[in-house]
Amino acid sequence: MKKLVVAIVKDGDAPAVMEALIGRNFRVTRIASTGGFLRRGNVTLLIGTEEERLDELIGAISRACAEPPPGQHRAIVFVIPMEQFVQVS
Repeated sequence: MKKLVVAIVKDGDAPAVMEALIGRNFRVTRIASTGGFLRRGNVTLLIGTEEERLDELIGAISRACAEPPPGQHRAIVFVIPMEQFVQVS
């Protein structure tokens, strides 16, 4: 089954995360976003993948993010079932 992964990472981690994902042949769309305490800059990444590759994808995100300060997270990841995926030409 296909999944849509929505990953929210810190601005500073986004280039390394995107490079890691693209290097593993994941297609990634980057959306600038803001949220959290003090409205720090975040990046929201949209990634479509097969369920079998979820562990690989989440591991790549985790390894590419810097060690967070105490009480914070490397990333927030939402996994959503995807019924259909269409690329319009």
